[in-house]
Amino acid sequence: MYSIRALDNLIARLTRLPGVGERTARRLAFHILKQPDEEAIHLADAIKTVKEKVKRCSICNNFCENDPCSICKDERRDRTTICVVEEPQDVLLFERIREYHGLYHVLGGSISPLKGVNPEDLAIEPLLNRLKNGNIKEVILATDPDTEGEATAIYISRLLHPLKIKVTRLAHGLPAGGDLEFADEITLTHALKGRREI
Repeated sequence: MYSIRALDNLIARLTRLPGVGERTARRLAFHILKQPDEEAIHLADAIKTVKEKVKRCSICNNFCENDPCSICKDERRDRTTICVVEEPQDVLLFERIREYHGLYHVLGGSISPLKGVNPEDLAIEPLLNRLKNGNIKEVILATDPDTEGEATAIYISRLLHPLKIKVTRLAHGLPAGGDLEFADEITLTHALKGRREI
């Protein structure tokens, strides 16, 4: 069977990216081949640079180039509130809406025994260490509203209960403009429980 070893290797590497199947990987590989050499080199350099320069913040576990990250260093942030998220991309989402001005803590995933992710695999212990100084008044649990995210939020809230810190959970419910027929059971349950008087 006809094959080009270098191209096959690139396709195999690309299929390891989340959401990239063999067909998409093949399309990307051929696109890279068609690009001018300098474009491919820029892409390779960008990947190399991000792997060399981006690391985890020693305080919040977010990605950063300088440790601690700019959010943890920013004295204008509300230092009494920590928003706990699963992944660094969640921090970007919150920062994009410009409504939250506190600190963050990135867990690095969610509890999922079926995937082999246990509480000790997450950055929960560093979160507890951050809370020991007594400055934090509220912890916002902003894990995903799926089974794993809910399990993680419940687990962390039980750990925080003895610390007498206010623990809140992001409101979940129906999106604006959404139809009930497209809502799943968890979304409808949260929408019902989170109802308010009008």
